[in-house]
Amino acid sequence: MPLKWEFPGGKIERGEQSRDALRRELEEELGIEAEIGDEVARIRHDYNRSVSVELRFFLVPAFKGELENRIFKQIVWAKMNQLPQFDFLEADIALVKRIAAGEILPN
Repeated sequence: MPLKWEFPGGKIERGEQSRDALRRELEEELGIEAEIGDEVARIRHDYNRSVSVELRFFLVPAFKGELENRIFKQIVWAKMNQLPQFDFLEADIALVKRIAAGEILPN
């Protein structure tokens, strides 16, 4: 879905654990070695009758390396309360609101 904001990450490959998938995706997309923390949310979203996704969100308390934008049109660091100003993918909107309200992470 072009021109929508999203969190980095991607599909879990066969035989891969979700934390390992995120670690791999962050290296592929941003060039960093990430420490993957606790899962903070799991969302199932139906885009239509034929496409459903299950999204898992994890804390990343630390990472090594310099961020590189390897695949996105743009990357931005934003304060949590600013997140609702971005046009996120439909599946991410409920989580974005919870993060901005301080329900998931401390402000």
